[in-house]
Amino acid sequence: MPTVFIKTFGCQMNERDSEAVAAQLVAKGYVLAPSELVADVVLVNTCSVRDLAEQKALAKMANIVGVARKNGRAPLLGFMGCMAQSRGRQLVETLPDVDLVLGTQKFHRAAGYIDDLLAGRRDQVVDTDEEPGSQSAIREHLLAGNSGKAVTAFVSIMQGCNQHCTFCIVPSTRGAERSRTLDDIVSECRELVGRGVREVTLLGQIVTSFGKREIPVKDGKSAFVQLVEAVHAIDGLERVRFTAPHPKGYGDDLVEAYGRLPKLVECAHLPVQSGSDRMLKLMHRGYSRERYLGIIEKLRRVQPGMGLTTDIIVGFPGETEADFEDTLSLAREVGFDQAFVFKYSQRKDTPAAAMPDQLPEELIEERHARLFEMINRIAAAKYEALVGRTVEILVEGPSRKNAGRFQGRTRSNKLVLFSGSERHRGRLMDLRIERTGSFTLYGDPAVVGMDDATESAVTTEPGLA
Repeated sequence: MPTVFIKTFGCQMNERDSEAVAAQLVAKGYVLAPSELVADVVLVNTCSVRDLAEQKALAKMANIVGVARKNGRAPLLGFMGCMAQSRGRQLVETLPDVDLVLGTQKFHRAAGYIDDLLAGRRDQVVDTDEEPGSQSAIREHLLAGNSGKAVTAFVSIMQGCNQHCTFCIVPSTRGAERSRTLDDIVSECRELVGRGVREVTLLGQIVTSFGKREIPVKDGKSAFVQLVEAVHAIDGLERVRFTAPHPKGYGDDLVEAYGRLPKLVECAHLPVQSGSDRMLKLMHRGYSRERYLGIIEKLRRVQPGMGLTTDIIVGFPGETEADFEDTLSLAREVGFDQAFVFKYSQRKDTPAAAMPDQLPEELIEERHARLFEMINRIAAAKYEALVGRTVEILVEGPSRKNAGRFQGRTRSNKLVLFSGSERHRGRLMDLRIERTGSFTLYGDPAVVGMDDATESAVTTEPGLA
């Protein structure tokens, strides 16, 4: 059977989309290849949030083409995802060796198109059209890991974005917000748990906008909180996460849910983008610095140990030194556990691209380095403070970088490595933290008197906003 390799750039939504396409192909008999060098089909799932992401995807495909020619091979080549959506036919004009360009509402068509291309029924496919109902068209999951088992899974609950931040191309590449039904999502989560999954992460461009127009508020709870409650009620599920929300979606009902629903882990990725009210207004974010800090205060009141991460953009058009200092001061005040710091990148057809006072690259680089260093220093202190303490992790499987260790994540989403074995996969375990690395903790299960009889053992089968 043909072999396939998928290279993914970008966010967790893209990872989920790649998993779904892989699952389609495996179900049809395709075999996953270890690398693009030996695959019959090579797909590059792309990101358009920043120009650098697009350039990486283009360079990757050009390299694949060059190596294949050198080795006398002619694999079927395809672009998928956000860059495929925004550039469309331009991609095959730039790289004629590319056979398939698949937009963000067409992932469920991948297997059929690839079958046709390999069989010679089509010479080339470029499909970036909108397709109603596409948000519910893919439910397949490739449960990866040792012996095909996975403990965690992404579940896409909606597609698209209506926010229209002035820097962001996502509404153009992903389209308007479209939510799946609550029952369909819960059914998928229940199926995953039946196959051994113990943690689900609910995904959406702005996940807290789920069902806003379709599902009425009930007992003071938004549609998204109603969904979290329904997923929380699934027997056998240990943890619920979600990403990426928008600060505007953090109403009191969601804040309160963190204290009421024990499976909803105390972890929040809350993109702020800037600490300056002037910048937030130019970005069309829809909240103020004070409103953002108020959400953080409420979350920590409900869960003092809340893990907080964020996205920040430096170098937005017109950003002054005073604006940047506002961002630095907000980051110090919040004390994020981690932050994804992005250098502003002009994206075509976005309002910010046409704004005056575009900053020089060297200034953006300098501010990025200053903020990045401060964020890392704050985070390092938070990680170091956990040394000697006992934390609960859900064991996911072998470390991706060191097969001799196993890994899991704390409820606040910190990665922990320890000396373990396959019998630990899928278990909730207590570990005492012995030391730290770069955004990594190292734990020892022996020092907490681990007792297999009392551990919660289970049989397992596995933005920007």
